[in-house]
Amino acid sequence: MRIRSDIFVSALTRRVFSDGGYAAVVAKGSEASGAIFVRQRFRDGLETLYGPAPQAMIDDETRDDRIFEPRLVRAEPEAVEALIAREQKFDSDLWLVEIEVEHLGTYLTLTDGED
Repeated sequence: MRIRSDIFVSALTRRVFSDGGYAAVVAKGSEASGAIFVRQRFRDGLETLYGPAPQAMIDDETRDDRIFEPRLVRAEPEAVEALIAREQKFDSDLWLVEIEVEHLGTYLTLTDGED
């Protein structure tokens, strides 16, 4: 069974804070099953946006995990804002979490396994 969105977001923000980073919930979505987007901000002003991986990339072993894929990588903030706005028009109950860390480490499981 997949962990609820609100619990996943709470655990993510606590882990980032405990490691000395910064995290904030910018938009709260559906507590049980809202899609989660993570906006990673870097010191150089660029940003990376991660969103849920497509269902086609999820198999029986990972069906209960939350797997993310990069949507924009080291992009200008305006491009990230525009993509988030489009996603919110499509799915108004999504979660948006901003984090400020240089490396994702084990915070998210990515489709390509990299951070």
